[in-house]
Amino acid sequence: MEIKIYHQIMDWNQDVSDQVKETLKEHHTVLINIMGSPGAGKTSLIKNIIEQLRDTFSIGVIEGDITTDIDAKTIAEMNVPSVELNTDGACHIEAMSIQNILKDFKLDSIDVLLVENIGNLVCPAEFDIGENMRITILSVPEGDDKVVKYPLMFTDTDCLVINKIDVLPYFDFDLERVQNDYHGINPNAPFFSVSTKDKKGLNEFIDHLKERIEQMLHEAS
Repeated sequence: MEIKIYHQIMDWNQDVSDQVKETLKEHHTVLINIMGSPGAGKTSLIKNIIEQLRDTFSIGVIEGDITTDIDAKTIAEMNVPSVELNTDGACHIEAMSIQNILKDFKLDSIDVLLVENIGNLVCPAEFDIGENMRITILSVPEGDDKVVKYPLMFTDTDCLVINKIDVLPYFDFDLERVQNDYHGINPNAPFFSVSTKDKKGLNEFIDHLKERIEQMLHEAS
């Protein structure tokens, strides 16, 4: 019985997710779901994306968090439309929440909506929120065993970003192992090593993201 209820919830979420995708397509807006653990650098990555792509695309941000509006205020200071989505304890964002929040954005004037999902390597991977692209971010201090421990997060993603490579000398982190584990379960997805602190490796990632966004906008037109 519990398994049946679980699948009913997922089916309902998928129905709403399809509606979100249709709404975004009507407005020629793409949604990018950014996932990772607390402290991995999701907000920092979003800030770098905004800084480097705001002259090319109009960007909005949905900041998901269990509570507080700290991250939304950080993004708002960059003069980017942002909305804080508090889940009040839930470990993930669902499509219904995205559907309800889209009305707070002028979608006709936004090319890209970035969603910072809840800090978690488990639940967010299970819920399609209507996104066109998923980015998973993993930081060096978290350890190099996370792809093996949380395979769904890394299987159902379009791009993996390893952050905080500036601290590699201080941690027992095997970058090659992570890349091999990742490509073992997601062989065709790109892999980037960056530091959002000193900007190392970011240009390659941003160039890839720009190309993907242009492709997705073209497909939505």
